[in-house]
Amino acid sequence: MADAGDLRRKPADHAVELKELVVGYAKQETIEPLVNLKRYLTWGLAGSLSIGLGCFLLMLALLRGLQAIDGIERSTGWLSLIPYVAMLAVGIVIIALAGAAISKDSKQGARS
Repeated sequence: MADAGDLRRKPADHAVELKELVVGYAKQETIEPLVNLKRYLTWGLAGSLSIGLGCFLLMLALLRGLQAIDGIERSTGWLSLIPYVAMLAVGIVIIALAGAAISKDSKQGARS
């Protein structure tokens, strides 16, 4: 219940309190979620760049390993393209697996 102190407050006091409540609510509902989103996106971007760089370096190492095989290393003509075609196939498989995992996660998120 309202006590006697609340009944004697001036309208200007109520306006100041209302302003403080509105500003506090606006900060709580807009600024704090944006700060959390920034943190989430920063870590996500750093992680995705790290994974992308790691995949690139692993594929480059595999390509170099395929090129070092004796039969392919000394070959000329179309046989010299085998490591590049193999790496293209591996890259396509990795992209397809990542796309399947992403679409599977988004379908599960839509159901819940």
